[in-house]
Formats: sequence, C-alpha cells, structure tokens
Amino acid sequence: MMPDTPTKPLRAFTAIESEQIRSLFPILGRQIYGKQLVYFDNGATTQKPQRVLDSIQNYYTTYNSNVHRGVHFLSQQATDVMEDARKTIQEFINAKQAEEIIFTSGATESINLLASSFSQLLAKGDEILISAMEHHANIVPWQMICERYGYHLRVIPILDNGDLDLIAFDKLITPKTKLLSVVQVSNTLGTINPIKQLIDKAHQNNTAVIIDGSQAVQHLKIDVQELDCDFYVFSGHKLYGPTGTGVLYGKKNRLEQLPPYKGGGDMIKEVSFEKTTYNDLPFKFEAGTPNIEGIIGLAEAIHFINHTGIASIANHEADLLNYFTDKLRAIPGIRIFGESSNKIAVISFLLRDIHPYDIGVLLDKMGIAVRTGHHCTQPIMQRYQIPGTVRASLAVYNTRAEIDVFIDALHRINKMF
Repeated sequence: MMPDTPTKPLRAFTAIESEQIRSLFPILGRQIYGKQLVYFDNGATTQKPQRVLDSIQNYYTTYNSNVHRGVHFLSQQATDVMEDARKTIQEFINAKQAEEIIFTSGATESINLLASSFSQLLAKGDEILISAMEHHANIVPWQMICERYGYHLRVIPILDNGDLDLIAFDKLITPKTKLLSVVQVSNTLGTINPIKQLIDKAHQNNTAVIIDGSQAVQHLKIDVQELDCDFYVFSGHKLYGPTGTGVLYGKKNRLEQLPPYKGGGDMIKEVSFEKTTYNDLPFKFEAGTPNIEGIIGLAEAIHFINHTGIASIANHEADLLNYFTDKLRAIPGIRIFGESSNKIAVISFLLRDIHPYDIGVLLDKMGIAVRTGHHCTQPIMQRYQIPGTVRASLAVYNTRAEIDVFIDALHRINKMF
C-alpha cells in the first residue's frame, strides 16, 4: 500500500546535489533589494526549471499550431506532443487510461467543472461533505451549487494540532452523503490527510470522492488506482510547471456519467441546430483551444520531478521541515499552527503579537519571499481565532542555509518590535 508519509530514513540533498538542482532554476540567481533571493512561497507557486521554459519557447518558435483540427504537419506535431504530455501525466499519477486525464486551467477550474457537472446527478436534500481545512476553491463552488439546487454542505472539523477529526467524520458521513471532496495536503497547515482511509469509508457508503492534490503531487508519490479515488485534481504551477495549467483525473466510468461543463469546439462529434452529439473522453470536457504550450511545459516539469525522484524530493523536504521547525521553536514568542505528526514542509506561524503582514514586508526587504494572510483558508483562521499567519513553504531547491538566513531575519524582526 502506498504510504502517506515520505520514505525514511530522511536525507537532505548534499551541497553538490542542491547546487546542481538550484542551477536548473534561473530565477534563483536573482537578488532582491541587494540580497540573494530566498524563495519560501512555493505553496503559492513554484519556480520553473530551464527545461520548462525552453519547451514553451520551442513550441512557439518551431511548431506553433492548433491541435486536433489540422491535417498539416505543424498541427499534427503539436497534437502529438500535447497528447504525449497527457500520457506523461497518466503515468505520473498511475491513471489506468490516458483518456481519464482532462486538461484544465488549474485545480480551481477542475473543481468547478466537477461541481457544475456532478451537481446535475444529485437530488434535493443530498449532502456534500468537505473539511474545515479546504482552500476556498474547494468550498465556494460547493456552496454555490448547494444554494442553487437545495443540497446541504457538511464540514469535517479539525483538531487543535491541525489533523482532521476522524471521529466526527465517521458521524458526518451518512446515506445522504453523495460526495466527499477533501484536500490531500493542507496548503496552510501542511497536514497530510489519511485520504486512503477516508476514501475507503466513503466508498463503503457509496459516496463518490474528489481529492484536491494541489499541495501533494509535488511532494508525495501519487497512485490514483491504489488510492481508488473517483476524481483527483491539481494545478501545474505548483509542481514546477506553467501557470494556467491543471489536471482533472476521473475514473472513466465516472467521467462518462457526467454532462459536459463547457460547450464549444473539440468537445463535439456532430452539431446541428436540432441536436449536438458530444465527443468521447477526454475531449468531451476540453472545449476550445487548450493551453498547448502550458501543457507541454507541465509535462517537462513532471520529467524534472521524475528525473530528480519523488522519494528523494520528499526526503529532502522532510529533513528541511525538521530542521526549520526546531529552529523556529527556539525563537521566543513563536506560535506554529499545524503541528500534525504527518505533514509536508509548510510552516504557518505568528511571532508574538506582530501582524503577519508586517513580518512579510520586513522579510521581503531582506530578500525573503513568504506568504502572509489567510492563504485562501479563512475558516482555518476563524478556527484558531487569528487574523492570518506567516507561511513558509519549501520546495526541492530550498536549503538549510536559506533556513538559517530566514531564522536570522526573524531574530532581527523580533528585536525591532
């Protein structure tokens, strides 16, 4: 069975390995306000390796053309490369078939697609279950369809340490629960949820399951067949790929049950003013010209991850998390939110009563990029009765030396106040 936790024993990359990885990302050589950039905002978006940037330029300079519709050479070449990208993603998450991979603009569109289409299969009074740690993109679409169709939204609470309340989950899932949509990894707390356990319980109840893997695919090995989820979504820009790219995986039988989300070119077989016949998967859900160069770049990002090794990435980041957490806890006045024993390298914290925005601005002047605020998870902030947090989120190219720079900067900020 696939573990939810990174492989052990933990080992960070050596200095030589880290330097080799960092050299692949051009932006990491930048200086900000005369300081070497320390980029700790990877939960919002990751930086891009040169191979991703080159793939985008290569598309536009050598075979720019629309896909699927042309008989000419460039169109066929672009189609072949984009469909190869679909196969790359299929293998990356171990989907059974390539047509189970739907290209979207990101996890937000993937969830909205599912909310729009799945809602048409439900009946008034049916229940949708989410968790209290969801990103707004996995809250608002469900609220919208519940208000529109008379469904009910239920919420799994979280414990003080940032774990899901599994006892409450067992009570909340009932015969009325038709859909469970839950994040695999919290973007704010870093918590890795026991999604295999949740999926199995949901399926025993004949409940369909959507997993938001936006904060998981870049850190953990994903096997959708082993997980047995019905749907899995993620965004390309959070795993070293371009913005405006995303993936919706769905079991073939589930996708075939859903009505189309958008209408237009490529999602049809035949169109007349009397009737339209929809296309087969995956094109049924891919109306219009796709983000061709972005999809090609996303495949290159996955090649980078595969070449580096997801287990090696997970071990490196777990080592950084342990090191970072120990250093932070030694600072007087630090409060960490999200202290699950099973989490990725994301740390949300407050320093005494200093507003997180002020800390973020001061860190920026020292060349350090972090995220401040509610991180599109306002219910979490309400749960802990705080205005927001400072969030440091790490990636494959971060190092212990950068953490030392960050800790020194926090000590300086602490003295300022």
